Amino acid sequence: MKFPAIFGNLGTSGSFSSPCYLSSLMRQRAILYAAAIFLSSSLLFLVEPMAGKRLLPLLGGSSAVWITCLVFFQTTLLLGYLCAHWIATKLPHAMQPMVYGLLLIASLVQVALNLNPHPQASTLRPVWSVLSMLTALIGLPFLVLSATNSLLQAWFSRAVKDVAGSTNATAPTPPYRLFALSNLGSLLALVAYPAVVEPYFSLRVQTVAWSMGFLVFVVVCGAISLSGTGKDQPVQDNPATPATPETPEPAPADRALWLLAAACGSLLLSAVTSHLSLNIAAIPLLWIIPLTIYLLTFVIAFGGEKFYPRWLVVRLLPVALGSVGYLIANPDEDVAIKIAVPLFCATLFIACLFCHGELYRRRPSPRYTTQYYLLIAAGGALGSMFVGIWAPLIFRGSYELAWSLVYTAALAAVLMWKDHFGWRLFWPAAAIGLLVVVVLQVRVYGENTIVQVRSFYGTLRVTEDSTDDAGMFRTLVHGNIQHGTQFFGSDEFRADPTTYYTHNSGIGLALDNCCNGRTRRVGAVGLGAGTLAAYGKPGDVFRFYEINPRVEIIANNVFTYLRESKATIEIAHGDARLSMEAEPPEHYDVIAVDAFSGDAIPVHLITAEAIQLYQRHLRPGGIIAFHISNQYLDLAPVVQAQADHAGLHAVIIASPEDEETGAFASDWVLVTADEKFLALPSVSEASAEITPRRDLRLWTDDYSSLLPILNFNGAAKSEKH
Repeated sequence: MKFPAIFGNLGTSGSFSSPCYLSSLMRQRAILYAAAIFLSSSLLFLVEPMAGKRLLPLLGGSSAVWITCLVFFQTTLLLGYLCAHWIATKLPHAMQPMVYGLLLIASLVQVALNLNPHPQASTLRPVWSVLSMLTALIGLPFLVLSATNSLLQAWFSRAVKDVAGSTNATAPTPPYRLFALSNLGSLLALVAYPAVVEPYFSLRVQTVAWSMGFLVFVVVCGAISLSGTGKDQPVQDNPATPATPETPEPAPADRALWLLAAACGSLLLSAVTSHLSLNIAAIPLLWIIPLTIYLLTFVIAFGGEKFYPRWLVVRLLPVALGSVGYLIANPDEDVAIKIAVPLFCATLFIACLFCHGELYRRRPSPRYTTQYYLLIAAGGALGSMFVGIWAPLIFRGSYELAWSLVYTAALAAVLMWKDHFGWRLFWPAAAIGLLVVVVLQVRVYGENTIVQVRSFYGTLRVTEDSTDDAGMFRTLVHGNIQHGTQFFGSDEFRADPTTYYTHNSGIGLALDNCCNGRTRRVGAVGLGAGTLAAYGKPGDVFRFYEINPRVEIIANNVFTYLRESKATIEIAHGDARLSMEAEPPEHYDVIAVDAFSGDAIPVHLITAEAIQLYQRHLRPGGIIAFHISNQYLDLAPVVQAQADHAGLHAVIIASPEDEETGAFASDWVLVTADEKFLALPSVSEASAEITPRRDLRLWTDDYSSLLPILNFNGAAKSEKH
């Protein structure tokens, strides 16, 4: 798509090529404006995953870190639009380029100072840590990039009006297609990062390249500022300028609808992303699909009314909301991923296209463009805040998706109230029906649940059930992933390790065969229900590293593995890697890496630097056991590459499911320098060699990519462990 094509039909009767409209100088300015807006949007959506990737290791790799990052991005976007609105409406036109130029220079200085950042985080206040670190890393550049779209549109609209006035032409409508161009740049950057940028470039190279791109952006915007922004007369919503019949002031109701419609789209994006990742399938990079859909609906809606088939969307919306409401009414019911993911994504597309299409239909005159975008940004910030910050405080479970459906139906009732009498009856009834879904969801979550708590790191549930053979048992569940089960039918059953940790699993073989009967010292990254403590014998020390304080409370009070273990139990709070870096060598016989972000080991616990850290804490001949059970990632070659790099041996042990012992199918990779251990019959018979992949690059703190190890066949299977 060529930039000039974006500007077609911006006016009332012609294009930029029409001689009665704009001079060749104006066409050159149009290319500059388009380039600056495209660059700003692309840089915004490239720096977001880069910043998130830098912060994830500092707070345990939790998906909640990314959701909190979204809150920062949306909030800073709002501040950027507020800054643009203030510059465009409160400052004299001659001062506007100067103020914007100073912001560009200051942001360029912050970029230069952060080429080699060393952020520090606190797991005691994770939300504050994320927000403060992002502010220090990219705060001012992100704000300037956020302000660019709205501000340059205001300048461009003013410049076009000036040229049109000088040629006695009718003033054109505001260039809302620039907003479509902005979202197109964001969309392309979003898709390019996991597909092109992350797999081939280290984080250091990404940072330098992005900084160079930002420098180009500053140069382009500087050229625009020097070229002038129009005659020094008010064009925006300056209080000193009275409204005219051609530019009526938007009513408070119109402003409220801009805010509410934008909030609805952002709320749906955050809620659907969270629900898919936690309750449908913990597929890495799955968050890209909803965000792509969200941006695509902006591109379509603001491309022009002919691209928004309203008659079709308003008829599909009830079907989409009803279908998703039916699925989530019983969250414990299995739904095939190949059905659930497309249905949720299709609903997100239809609902966001409705919200953003209605936003475009209610767009204001050029005087109020910056105010319009300011309220859109405010709505986006409110929607993300509800899911990222308020929902964990308000709800005990993951109910925000159900409430977002209720909100969408209520908003549709307001937006379509004047369309047809039938809609006045239908949408209030639909909102009430979706409220029933919320009630049903709360009831289902409460069934067999004896403990349910929620924090920054997600919702934890402990369910209690029983069978005729094993009696009563309890299970710790995070999303749709089980993190431990304990049977209470008898003392013998209660002391048995279950799920992924049975004696025939990789970690079971490591603990049973590592030490020839002597006392053991074991480090476990991730606590869960505390199942590994069942292996403890008198004189042993088991030290667990756990980042979520709620997990420790549950393991100590709801399960008995910890308090009934014969070993000495120690618990280190905070991220395991940060804790280990601060500790002297612990001389572990076995280190079990069993921390999970969704359904996979956080990347920072499996890099070359992490392996070096584990080696520092191991006795000679000690074992590192990586739990890599995952349908969607083939992590075994990654661990094999790390072992080769560290001069160690690696084998994989895949143990089958066994209902009699409560064993789940599990995959563990054991990494050690002890060849005698690997030669033991019980180990050698259960293990297999890992086939190295020559095309796989070594993961480091500066480089990692999930794309090469994604198992696309796994997405066709159901994930209920």
